[in-house]
Amino acid sequence: MKAPIALILVAALAVQAPAAAATLGQVQQALAATTSMSASFVQTAADGRQARGTMLLKRPGRIRFDYGKDASLLVVSNGKRLSFIDYKVSQVSEWPVKSTPLGVLLDPTADLARVARIVPDADNPMPGQVAVLAQDPKRADLGRILFFLAPDAAAPGGLRLTGWRVTDAQSNLTTVELSNIRFGPEIPESAFTFRDPRPRTRPPGKMG
Repeated sequence: MKAPIALILVAALAVQAPAAAATLGQVQQALAATTSMSASFVQTAADGRQARGTMLLKRPGRIRFDYGKDASLLVVSNGKRLSFIDYKVSQVSEWPVKSTPLGVLLDPTADLARVARIVPDADNPMPGQVAVLAQDPKRADLGRILFFLAPDAAAPGGLRLTGWRVTDAQSNLTTVELSNIRFGPEIPESAFTFRDPRPRTRPPGKMG
């Protein structure tokens, strides 16, 4: 019985080896090869509240988080700006996408060697996956992102993005976990637009 058990252990180690041995260059290649994907997500805020929905990603720069048909929130990037839309209060907040932690995941030209490092196994909260910590050393105010990739022969570059943890400048932690991932779906550009809820202003003297 010992031989089969030994073979099982060897096989298990072989499956985990690509994650442990992955380099930052391989991570960058896998991200660059993921030109589009869709997934379900679970988002956990700093206060423990959870939200669920679907995510669409299309590189370079575009991403959309739908929080359900009846939700009043939407997060979307058109490649240049990341917009947070709250339809309940008719408010839109926007930032340059490259100036957000998600910019590392969305910009195929991002230099991971300058802003990121592989987390050692001893500090990796997701054993068997590659953990990458990214933070611009010159812009600590932008926060940091810890993202995870699992070995997957079917994924572009052999690594599948499984989620991330974003810590903002106030040390608030937001966690996103991905599931039901599809690679290479056709996603129209219209998916990265939104209905602006802000009231339109009219020039003085104009009516109607």
